[in-house]
Amino acid sequence: MNGKKILFVSSELVPYLPENEVSLMSYEAPRMVNSNGGQIRIFMPRYGNINERRHQLHEVIRLSGMNLVINDMDMPLIIKVASIPKERIQVYFIDNEEYFKRKATFTDKQGALFPDNDQRAIFFAKGVMETVKKLNWSPDIIHVHGWMASLLPLYLKKFYADEPLFAESKIVLSVYGKTFEGALDKDMIKRIAFDGIPEEAIASLAEPTYNNLLKVAVDYSDAIILASEDIPEELESHISNQEKPVLPYVPVQEFEEAYANFYNTEVLK
Repeated sequence: MNGKKILFVSSELVPYLPENEVSLMSYEAPRMVNSNGGQIRIFMPRYGNINERRHQLHEVIRLSGMNLVINDMDMPLIIKVASIPKERIQVYFIDNEEYFKRKATFTDKQGALFPDNDQRAIFFAKGVMETVKKLNWSPDIIHVHGWMASLLPLYLKKFYADEPLFAESKIVLSVYGKTFEGALDKDMIKRIAFDGIPEEAIASLAEPTYNNLLKVAVDYSDAIILASEDIPEELESHISNQEKPVLPYVPVQEFEEAYANFYNTEVLK
């Protein structure tokens, strides 16, 4: 991994959120690349339940200040950063008062999905890409974790298709087990189409379930990692029909060599 630039884009990350499959691997994979001489950047949403004081988040004024258009609305983009203690790893947080101030990640106190989760996912995908453009940092690999980050492959290949900074970037998608029931807002497909992305390119998002979100992410990724033992059969079938490199499930205790080999031999070849 020496000298390779890898951008990690994740829905969740320890130590900022509780440990689960997504948040743990979103920490372990960058740590592995970092310790093997790679250059990394990590992006995640700045949810309101992240303790800014404890984790010493601070705003980066030179990166903040632009507006992103979401469904014809101007939404201000705020960028914050923090460092993971002991690892010398910096994390960038995508923030917006409207989308991320509430003291929760994906659901309310009753466990119901937030009605604007689709807009939050669009804002996160565009916010990451715009910030990386401002950093003028061209990643060799963009590794995506978790459903809130799952629109990034689509936006990179469609909305940012002509952006030279990402012309050589390869997208790796980690697919995890099902993490929400039900569906996001039915108008999600129209909101994405507002950005000039043809509805036929995202037809499955007419019903934006977890499986359908991940199917679209699979379609626009270059390589797939099965990051859970228990992946929905419908998703596994969709992945098996793709002619793309796939890394079978590897437990977290044994992932380092498998991921490094996959990056080097299947993704960067």
